[in-house]
Amino acid sequence: MRPLTRRQLLALGAVGASATAAGVAGLWLATGNGPGYTGGEDLTEPQVLASRDRVLELDLTAAPARVRVGGRDASVQAFNGSLPGPTLRVRAGDTIRVTLRNGLQAPTNLHVHGLHVSPQGNSDNPFVSIDPGGSFEYEFTLPEDHPPGTYWYHPHRHGHAADQVAAGLYGAIVVEDHDPVPVTRERVLVVSDLSLDAAGNLAEVDQMQQMMGREGEIVLVNGQLRPQLRAAPGERERWRIINACPSRYLRLALDGQRVRLLSRDLGRLPIPEDVTEVVLAPGNRVELLVETRDGSAALTAAALDRGSMNAMMGGAMMGGAMRGDNESGGVPVELLTLAVSGSAGTDPGPVPEGRPLRDLRNEPVIAARTLNFAMGMNGNMGAGMGSGQGTMMAFTINGREFDPERLDVTAAAGTVEEWTLTNSSPMDHPIHLHVWPMQIVQDGDRDVTRPKWQDVVNVPARSQVKVRVAFDDFAGRTVIHCHILDHEDQGMMATVQAR
Repeated sequence: MRPLTRRQLLALGAVGASATAAGVAGLWLATGNGPGYTGGEDLTEPQVLASRDRVLELDLTAAPARVRVGGRDASVQAFNGSLPGPTLRVRAGDTIRVTLRNGLQAPTNLHVHGLHVSPQGNSDNPFVSIDPGGSFEYEFTLPEDHPPGTYWYHPHRHGHAADQVAAGLYGAIVVEDHDPVPVTRERVLVVSDLSLDAAGNLAEVDQMQQMMGREGEIVLVNGQLRPQLRAAPGERERWRIINACPSRYLRLALDGQRVRLLSRDLGRLPIPEDVTEVVLAPGNRVELLVETRDGSAALTAAALDRGSMNAMMGGAMMGGAMRGDNESGGVPVELLTLAVSGSAGTDPGPVPEGRPLRDLRNEPVIAARTLNFAMGMNGNMGAGMGSGQGTMMAFTINGREFDPERLDVTAAAGTVEEWTLTNSSPMDHPIHLHVWPMQIVQDGDRDVTRPKWQDVVNVPARSQVKVRVAFDDFAGRTVIHCHILDHEDQGMMATVQAR
């Protein structure tokens, strides 16, 4: 990567100014409630496909689809014509067999995000590529002790992940609890964002949006705009929330109701924690226990500052075309409404304690390494201007852009390593490691004193997070990457092999 030249700064300013003048729905314009849309219908949930006799077999077709979004006809891409795709419900020890058919005009594949399964062969292998018109037989076998939780699936073909997830290709996976939690009802809530043009087609994305990480014009829950939920007072609901947005962070709040955090990404907390808000980086999930009280409430996603390109460019290079921060809109986005009324529901009873979480701080560390996530300008920036191929900015890990043929990290199977994830860029990067979850042991200068497990760990701008990884159960090669999917597609990904 090279320092910015005057020519490059002027070119970047021109791109930003032209995007604003054209009114393109970019990150700096995203509001989450675009004009001309209607919402407020009753919440619907996708079709549920559950395992039988420890096996779930299904066909998934990724293809263009015509659906209704916010009262308008929309041309999107979807699994089995549904936005989101079907919800898969399984248990630890189950096997999921998927025939994936590619009805798109670009190559694709399938990633089961967060599942602790093999990265090899026809399992969770990010190096599989399915050409248009082709198909592939996947098989994912969960270990007998797989953590319960909320997971999801989406395409992960390098160079196409952001486009395909932004177009609507995603769905939920639920791994059932060992010890059931007593609730009145459970809801799966897949949050995504989408940009459409006046004809209802997917809006074009420009290079500036790719550099920042695109954010859609409208924010959806289960493919709906501001859906409505109903409940009686005194009930307990379990909300499984997935952030399936390619780049948008969600700072969630539900005022007027008691909310407890049951799970973040995987597993269960031993004791649910009272919360007033939770933050989900792209790819994160949470499970919330909502204990209902009379009245109406809205689940909102407040603005979140996730960094600034201006910091890299000297603060005044964009000619006013971009905002000085990288927020997800200026005002909270209303995701859904909850109306609580009627006679009091039946008390579902106390929530049993969850199983203690493993603590890698009590286990020997075999190796320590540092991974630095950085951004800088490509030397050939001017050549690709306007091509939409993301050629202006270089996104790297330890100074190198992704190469699927190169092995970047080698770990010994069955050992624990400590990784320092550093972010030398002016923007936050949510870091996702496939197959093996990470225990956060230090966040900036702050030690994390209780076991905290995630498979997407946000590393703030100009900061670092220290994690430990147990390379248990599986050998094989996979990837670590930024889950701002535009950044992944532009090179912020590295290969990891356990052997």
